[in-house]
Amino acid sequence: MAHTHSHGESYGHHHGTNNKRALKWAFFLITAYMLVEIAGGIITNSLALLSDAGHMLSDAAALGLSYLALTYGQKSSSQSKTYGYRRFEILAAFINGIALLAIALYILWESYQRILNPPSVISKGMLIISIIGLIVNIVAAYILMKGDKDENLNVKSAFLHVLGDMLGSVGAIAAALLIMFFNWNLADPIASIIVAILVLISGWRVTKESVHILMEGTPQNVNFLEIKQALLSIPEVKQVHDLHVWSISSDFPALSCHLVAEAEEHQQTLLKKANQLLKEQFHIEHTTIQIDLSDTDCTMNHSCE
Repeated sequence: MAHTHSHGESYGHHHGTNNKRALKWAFFLITAYMLVEIAGGIITNSLALLSDAGHMLSDAAALGLSYLALTYGQKSSSQSKTYGYRRFEILAAFINGIALLAIALYILWESYQRILNPPSVISKGMLIISIIGLIVNIVAAYILMKGDKDENLNVKSAFLHVLGDMLGSVGAIAAALLIMFFNWNLADPIASIIVAILVLISGWRVTKESVHILMEGTPQNVNFLEIKQALLSIPEVKQVHDLHVWSISSDFPALSCHLVAEAEEHQQTLLKKANQLLKEQFHIEHTTIQIDLSDTDCTMNHSCE
């Protein structure tokens, strides 16, 4: 039988550098304005501002944690951690998602209390701070878009944090205008509820996706049955079993399987064909493939799928 490992490096250095730079600058920007918004929320007595500031606090933690995740994720592997620290990225995304859920639930509770007893709000100060906050969040979102937000779950979760903040600023602006022109103080907790629901949805998505990776589920952009059929389409392959596809991190898919062949002399050719197919059709470069001969006893030890 033949056995091979193929290691791809296409998830490499360039994206990691862009992601780290984007996260670092977004972190400094969000942290600086978070302090301004906390002070503004207290002075104006606005829950919409305070909830947005609380979300910004989680943003700052998320961005800082995401930056550390990418930094540690680039550390080389060791005997005790053969994949290095790549999974730290997924743990950070999971923590970010849980933080979003917790903050959303807290905002909903505070909003309920304010609906029962609507407080007076300084609408003009609330409006000014909300507009500046919206601008800051737009800039932070633009910075994160320079990173690999569509492929890297960690950057994606940080981007969702900032989008939630942006929506929070829009809600606070609308609430401030309603209070200013119509003296409708209920607009403040209602705006907070709308933002909390949006944050809740984002938090659930990030948490669900990170748990899926931690449970070594099949990557969402990969069709398990298509991979199996593609491998079976190789003329030398008679059976495919023990096929596993999972992710080490959001941009690092991996695959292992046994391929059953009849002729021993074509094993290296078969391995080359299988690895090339997986790379070109499914963008999977980290593979562990074992070739079994159809007349060997080892094939009897595996259940065919």
